[in-house]
Amino acid sequence: MSDFRLDIRPAGDCEFDLCSFGEVMLRFDPGFGRVRNARSFNVWEGGGEYNVARAFRKCWGHRSTVVTALPKNDLGWLVEDLMMQGGVDQSNVIWRDFDGLGRNTRVGLNFTEKGFGVRAALGCSDRGNSAASQIVPGETDWDELFGKRGVRWLHTGGIFAALSEGTAQAVIEAVKAARRHGVIVSYDLNYRASLWKSQGGKPAAQAINREIAQYVDVMIGNEEDFTACLGFEVEGLDEHISEIDPTNFKKMIETACLEFPNFKVAATTLRNAKTASINDWSAIVWAGGHFYNSIARENLEIYDRVGGGDGFASGLIYAFMEGLGPQAAVDYGAAHGALAMTTPGDTSMVRKEEVEAIIKGKGARVIR
Repeated sequence: MSDFRLDIRPAGDCEFDLCSFGEVMLRFDPGFGRVRNARSFNVWEGGGEYNVARAFRKCWGHRSTVVTALPKNDLGWLVEDLMMQGGVDQSNVIWRDFDGLGRNTRVGLNFTEKGFGVRAALGCSDRGNSAASQIVPGETDWDELFGKRGVRWLHTGGIFAALSEGTAQAVIEAVKAARRHGVIVSYDLNYRASLWKSQGGKPAAQAINREIAQYVDVMIGNEEDFTACLGFEVEGLDEHISEIDPTNFKKMIETACLEFPNFKVAATTLRNAKTASINDWSAIVWAGGHFYNSIARENLEIYDRVGGGDGFASGLIYAFMEGLGPQAAVDYGAAHGALAMTTPGDTSMVRKEEVEAIIKGKGARVIR
């Protein structure tokens, strides 16, 4: 086991182990059919940041809360009900008055196909004017939350920061407050060109994310994320090379950590999507100047790929919070991400014992 540790606040000093800051959407899932032909949908709650908080409570058994915003209508209350099932504290949700039509505020909707074989997974978002996208600095008392109530770890990400100028500035406000109060910050870069298109494209993405990066302890993202969001270009990298090449990621991290010495950990999943249903899957973590690799799971069967990266992030955070070291962090993260992709919806449906069984190499024989 590595001697590397993060300086995390004691659990007894804090009300929450983890706080996630981001949008919680409703996902409409047509099963293995197509959105364009569907006559019925399963509905799940989900969001990159929230998924981590939910797994932290349901899988890892730790205390989590979410800072987000919802409208006061039946869709907002549906999200509330789903989050209650996930066990995530909602005392920090911002509730917005609803005008009856959704001109002023609404729940973001995400219509997502699983994909199958040669048909790739497909997402179609309908999230304009959402309650969370209207969050601005000053709406959350971070000194009260981080200081008086106490939080050990803040998790947020680039998708939420890309929703509007307000959310970008609110993330900056949050990470600065976390630094003041000794809260560990993890940030998932998660570059989405479609979100930044109306916000100024890559130059705007880089300006915002580089400011946020100054306050990040644990940075998560692949080489495309580091290039698009932080502007790093590494000599010898070919933009057409698959993101699963670990050599490229290692070069990128070594470059990034020279400019951002505050990065204590950097991590990525390594995915090769052979088909929508069959992926190669592994992960890398950099910590304390060394790289740690998970086992490579070749030809992993995928039921629903959405949320695999969030599953990885929550397992990574759990292992570091428990003081298990970087090798355990990459192992827990990769195993949990793999399991999260065996069930429908964005969120994890597994328990810690199942993750640990996968790490130990237990097979998939029937459990009776």
